[in-house]
Amino acid sequence: MSPADILQKYWGYPAFRPLQSEIIQSVLEGRDTLALLPTGGGKSLCYQVPALCLEGITIVVSPLIALMKDQVHNLERRGVPAAAIHAGMNRRTVDIIFENACNGAYKLLYLSPERLQTEMAAERIKRMNVSLLAVDEAHCVSQWGYDFRPPYLQIADFRKNLPGVPVVALTATATGEVMKDIQEKLAFTSPQVFRQSFLRENLSYSVLYEDKKRDKLLDILRNVPGSGIVYARTGVPGRMPGWRVKSGLLSVPMLLEWV
Repeated sequence: MSPADILQKYWGYPAFRPLQSEIIQSVLEGRDTLALLPTGGGKSLCYQVPALCLEGITIVVSPLIALMKDQVHNLERRGVPAAAIHAGMNRRTVDIIFENACNGAYKLLYLSPERLQTEMAAERIKRMNVSLLAVDEAHCVSQWGYDFRPPYLQIADFRKNLPGVPVVALTATATGEVMKDIQEKLAFTSPQVFRQSFLRENLSYSVLYEDKKRDKLLDILRNVPGSGIVYARTGVPGRMPGWRVKSGLLSVPMLLEWV
C-alpha cells in the first residue's frame, strides 16, 4: 500500500498534514532525515507510516516511558503490532519481547537510548530485520541533552550495527545550531531536513503587568470561552472559590482548573 492508503486505513485521515508526506517520502528513499514539526504537528506519523510501508521492523528510540506506553497503546488500538521495552519490566518479559521482535511479531519496537547499550539489545537487534531507526526527541543529542540523557550520544555507534538502515530524527525544539549538531551526532549521510513553521494562528502569548493580578486573572477566565488552566503557587486554591486542584506538590507550582 502507498503511504496515503496506510494513512487512510489505520488512522482514517484522507490526507497528510503539511510536510508529513515529504518527510515520509525522504525516509522511504532511504535518506537520513531530520524533521522539525511543532507539538501536535504529527511527528509520530512520519516514522509510523514508513514502518508499515517497509519490510521488517522499525526501532524507535524514545526517552519517556509514558510516551512509549501511549504510542504502543494507540498503535495496537489501530491494529498495528508494536511493543515497548522500558524500566520496570522483569528480565523474562524483556526477553520475550525481544524474541518476538526477532521473529517478526512487531512493526515497531520502542526502546530507551540506555536500553540500546545493553548486551541483550545489541545481540537481539542483530537478529532482527531492521528497516528504519527513528530517534524521537532528537534535541536530546545536543546541548542540554548531554547531561539529561548522555546515551543519546551513543546512537551513532549503535548505527554501526545497522549498515544501510536510514535514520529519521524528530523534534519540536531546535535552533539552527542544534539542527546541525543533531545531524553530526547521529552520523547523518546525505541528509534531508524539513522544518515547519512554528507559528500557530490559534495561539497567542501575552505579558501583562497588573497590580491586581487575581482580579485580572478572574476577568480573563470569565470572558474567554472554554475552560482554563492556571499555574500558581501552593495555597492559592484555598483562598479562591471555584478552583479545583488538579495536581501539585508543596512549594512548587500547582496545576489548577477553573470550574
